[in-house]
Amino acid sequence: MRAMWKGTISFGLVTIPIKLYAATETKNVSFRQVHASDGGRIQYKRVCSIDGDEVPYSDIAKGYELDSGDMVVLTSDDMAQLPLSSSHSIDVLEFVPLESVDPLYYDRGYYLEPDKAAAKPYVLLRDALADSGKVAIVKIALRQRESLALLRVTSDVLVLQTMLWPDEVRTADFGFLDEAEPEVRPDEMSMAGMLIESLSSDVFEPDKHHDEYREAVLSLVQAKAEGQEVFAAPESESTEVIDLMTALQASVDSAASASSGKSGASRKSSNGGRAASGGQKSTRKSGSKSSSGSKDSKAKSSSTSKRTKSTTSKRSAS
Repeated sequence: MRAMWKGTISFGLVTIPIKLYAATETKNVSFRQVHASDGGRIQYKRVCSIDGDEVPYSDIAKGYELDSGDMVVLTSDDMAQLPLSSSHSIDVLEFVPLESVDPLYYDRGYYLEPDKAAAKPYVLLRDALADSGKVAIVKIALRQRESLALLRVTSDVLVLQTMLWPDEVRTADFGFLDEAEPEVRPDEMSMAGMLIESLSSDVFEPDKHHDEYREAVLSLVQAKAEGQEVFAAPESESTEVIDLMTALQASVDSAASASSGKSGASRKSSNGGRAASGGQKSTRKSGSKSSSGSKDSKAKSSSTSKRTKSTTSKRSAS
């Protein structure tokens, strides 16, 4: 990994020099815009809307449009003068329980690595944070933007999770929330609970899940690159939901069937092992069958040999 930011964690009077690394990466299939007839790449020119001239990158600045339509131009020098107190430091503001932070506020995750000389204070903060069961709320400036973030421990490493500001999180203003809630019958609640239980796992295992769409896109690209015929994916059967209870029951049955299929495969595998290790009687039977089969084979071979000799002598006589 390559460090994308260097700075310090300010923890009271303690400062910890660290490096910041992106903890995640997107695996989306990247496409280019091309001319459909010949595959030529589409190019765009940066043209000024006033004089129509093409503008080089060196002459491009930031512009903020006012409600009146006027444009306020901000240069890179203007932006560099902004008073960001957290421009090169991660300032710890407070410590709170993790469950008090709504995941809606989460943005991106980063790993923090200490400088060699700062390993001890890094480990001290990491272990103290883990023992407290809390997370640190901090401020950091990344890419000319000040962000709220939380500091937590994952796999013996400090992780910085940037967060959205309160005015960046929308409220769910749905009309049905102001209306009287529909009545849910006890049997429907019970059936929904059964469905949840049948689909439950002890822990979340990310490796069990795959991006099937991305895999299909890559397979399509490879097939077209190799000149193979591409077949359309079969359409899934649409099932009309007649009744909520009927749909829940069908879902529970489907989940139970899938679960029994997996356990059945597991039992077959274990039974196969037992048969292989404890089947002496079966082996003897197999041996006797093989012996009798051998006798039949010899008899057939002898009969065939006699017929062959008889045929040969007749041909010689003629």
